[in-house]
Amino acid sequence: METSLVFLSQLNMCESREKTFFKLIHSSGKEEASKEAKIRAKEKRNRLSLLVQKLEFHEETHSGRSGKFAKETRVSPEEAVRWGESFDNLLSHRDGLEAFTRFLKTEFSEENIEFWKACEDFKKSKEPQQIILKAKAIYEKFIENDAPQEVNLDFHTKEIIAKSITQPTLHSFDAAQSRVYQLMEQDSYTRFLKSDIYLDLIEGRPQRPTNLRRRSRSFTCNEFQDVNSDVAIWL
Repeated sequence: METSLVFLSQLNMCESREKTFFKLIHSSGKEEASKEAKIRAKEKRNRLSLLVQKLEFHEETHSGRSGKFAKETRVSPEEAVRWGESFDNLLSHRDGLEAFTRFLKTEFSEENIEFWKACEDFKKSKEPQQIILKAKAIYEKFIENDAPQEVNLDFHTKEIIAKSITQPTLHSFDAAQSRVYQLMEQDSYTRFLKSDIYLDLIEGRPQRPTNLRRRSRSFTCNEFQDVNSDVAIWL
């Protein structure tokens, strides 16, 4: 009888260990599946974001073409030449800012200028509640990981902003805005001055169709269908 009790006790211990083992495996499997789902969702968000940018650019350059022609004819070649003297001259002029924004859209990097403009608007805020709301909106749109229009910032700068976002000031984004400004001035601005968009302006020529630069791999029809089928993951 005593031997039987010992055997049953050992059997129960084995069963308990097996259950624990299978629980651990099941839990690990769930974690891996969750990680894979998050990675897959992130990739789809990025692909869909790029597709949306392409569609927006296509719409602007086709359906709104006549309106843009009218705006561009107001820019004199002399004024356009001044934009080439400094990056600040370009951004301080309304038509220059618009032309540069349109150029960045051809490179699918307009998040930089959109962030810069959002910071300029943010610094004009006066009411405390307005400062908090605008700071949160900027952070969620441009700064946090996987933001819809995430700008390229170093980890240290992003960490400083993340820690101050609950009690923001009008200078919360100064370092980030300065960094993005430098990136645009040293990189995008030099290409803008060589682009058809700018050269047509200084020569007084009508706008020509704009070629899109490849910044990342293109979509395929199947990829977009895949994104569309799982869009509920992040909406």
